Amino acid sequence: MVINMASGATEAELQHVIDRVKECGFQPHVTRGSERTIIAAVGSGGSRAALEALKAAPGVEDVVPIAHPFKLVSRQIKRERTRVFVGDVCIGGEEAVVIAGPCSVESREQLFDTARAVKAAGASMLRGGAYKPRTSPYDFQGLGTEALHLLREVREETGLPVVTEVMSTDDIDLIGKYADMFQVGARNMQNFALLRQLAKVEKPVLLKRGPCASVKEWLLAAEYLLAGGNPNVVLCERGIKTFETETRNTLDLAAVALARELSHLPVIADPSHGTGRRDLIGPASRAALAIGADGLIIEVHPCPERALSDGAQSLNLEEFAKMMIGLTAPLRPLATASPVGA
Repeated sequence: MVINMASGATEAELQHVIDRVKECGFQPHVTRGSERTIIAAVGSGGSRAALEALKAAPGVEDVVPIAHPFKLVSRQIKRERTRVFVGDVCIGGEEAVVIAGPCSVESREQLFDTARAVKAAGASMLRGGAYKPRTSPYDFQGLGTEALHLLREVREETGLPVVTEVMSTDDIDLIGKYADMFQVGARNMQNFALLRQLAKVEKPVLLKRGPCASVKEWLLAAEYLLAGGNPNVVLCERGIKTFETETRNTLDLAAVALARELSHLPVIADPSHGTGRRDLIGPASRAALAIGADGLIIEVHPCPERALSDGAQSLNLEEFAKMMIGLTAPLRPLATASPVGA
């Protein structure tokens, strides 16, 4: 249930309602907006009838049910869009954010060359995998701790905040010492043990959509993070599995718009994984921004043909710089009907 406080409600009235929500067997989550305060009563096993009776409490304007199973993620709870700060970078603000870097950290030279180039081209954050989930156990799995050290060094030089993937609850504390943002990969979107632990940390989380997950399931995964206490969540559409064979995945741009309609959380797109083809990354990036994405995450490598992972979907340094310029170019003009008799 959502308890809408009146615009003139006092702090004492607010605290009274919070206490009553707890007495009813629910967990109160308070959102203070520019005009009014909203209390979300979430949980199971409590008395809904007792919550509805709060309509009579001083300072309460209305009590309404939450329409979606994802409660705290829903725009019913928070109409204003959430802005997630990663260092000095704001995701979900007026400007789109571009996160760029290699799929996996392979060497000092590779990482530093890439970081310097993507920053010069206009990227705001650096991505780089230290631990890589691979379909085959024989593929390159990442440099691990060595990569984390390199990521910290390159952040100190360039000033770019770093996002890297966490795959296990055992790695959260270690990665948290080096990274500015945790990435939950597509394979781990419904790793609920991992989500529960990440909900307890203060760092922001980039949550990728699973390849076979619905938008509802994606948002419910985000709900684990918010319900556990971490409001700094960014959603990432990275493509889903369909019958199409010409692309690695199908970049679901409608899901970007839908997620922004249903949720107040920022949403970014991953055209690298979403297409799997370097020649489609530029057009897909422009399309994602046009439909409302708050940013992009792009794989970049100094020499994609030598990449130890995802070379086919990585841009080289020159291609990335060209793509960044193209993102600011105007869209194609619309054809309009000629005046009658012209």
